[in-house]
Amino acid sequence: FSVCPNSLSDILKAKGQNSLIDLDLEGDKKRKVLLKDYQSHPLRERWVHVDFLEVDTTKMVKVSVDVNLIGKSAGEKMGGLVNQVIKVLHIECLPADIPQFVEVDTTGVELGQVLHVSDLSLPDKVKVLHKPSDAIVSVYLEKAKEEKSEDVAAEEDESVDKSGEPAVKADSTKKES
Repeated sequence: FSVCPNSLSDILKAKGQNSLIDLDLEGDKKRKVLLKDYQSHPLRERWVHVDFLEVDTTKMVKVSVDVNLIGKSAGEKMGGLVNQVIKVLHIECLPADIPQFVEVDTTGVELGQVLHVSDLSLPDKVKVLHKPSDAIVSVYLEKAKEEKSEDVAAEEDESVDKSGEPAVKADSTKKES
């Protein structure tokens, strides 16, 4: 059978990649499916092949959802860098309860602080499959550029001998005449 690519694209744009789709097969009843896998054309924006997975709406399914960071953290405002450790969250829930994505508010994250999976507030119907101690996002201060310049100066000092002259390395591959 074939699927209208424009209709599928519209559904996925509106509801996300993990959306529950009603697939109407000719001469058969409607089936509840999830997009399992797809292949897209390398040069054109179109589908080449799509695999669906029929699901029982009363049984739990395991899916992956994107993690979106929202807000600018307090640590980032102080010059810190945000490191998103987990970009995709693995969850288990009923097909009708699959979130399009998980939003993580980072506005309260200070320098040196880490948000863990246990800090997420998800609906009770959604079970996270990661360890509660897994880091989602951290904010840290980059090593100062001054420290890097001190390291370079120390290396230059080592390359100068005690008399102030540049150290000369002996060439052990000289040929004897």
